[in-house]
Amino acid sequence: MSNFLQNLGIRILPSILNLWVKTLKIKIENSEVLSSKNFVLMFWHGKMLCGWWLGKNKNFFGVVSQSKDGEILSRLLLKWGYKLIRGSSSKDSKEVMNQMISVLKDGYSIAITPDGPKGPREKMKIGGLIAAVRTNKPVILCGIEYEEKFVFKSWDKFELPKPFSNVLIRLSEPKNYPPGLSNDEYEKIRQELENELIKLSG
Repeated sequence: MSNFLQNLGIRILPSILNLWVKTLKIKIENSEVLSSKNFVLMFWHGKMLCGWWLGKNKNFFGVVSQSKDGEILSRLLLKWGYKLIRGSSSKDSKEVMNQMISVLKDGYSIAITPDGPKGPREKMKIGGLIAAVRTNKPVILCGIEYEEKFVFKSWDKFELPKPFSNVLIRLSEPKNYPPGLSNDEYEKIRQELENELIKLSG
């Protein structure tokens, strides 16, 4: 029975979520940065529904785990016009990094949840930053705030905005970094990005 329910969820949840997002009243601050040629977009795993929506039909690859939850997300993203990189920073990390670098060089943007797929919550992993630096592409941070929401008892305290509620998306300016950074410089930038994304997320 559990496998049946999982398979049912994989099939119907993407369509439900697609309709769900259409009810929301979404406001985007600094939306003009989305006109950048291509970039790495980062938003927290717990707020990801509207983060993924932001890249709908906009020349994006999404980095999605190989888990059952990742399969549901993958089907939603395909519906939203994404191409996919399947994997995570904890598994297949070298292959995922190579794919991220390749698609950025090919002119695509990448959307990533830098604390996924298993946390810790709002602790940024460095993979997205490394890919941006190695391809000389900017990082854009995406803070998301839901006025009314359901909060799940998951590791990321996943937030689902209530239907017809207000959503505020705050985008940072594009952030470019020089090649050849030392490990200490990478860590300093990673921490700065983490702190800023927490602030942008309300």
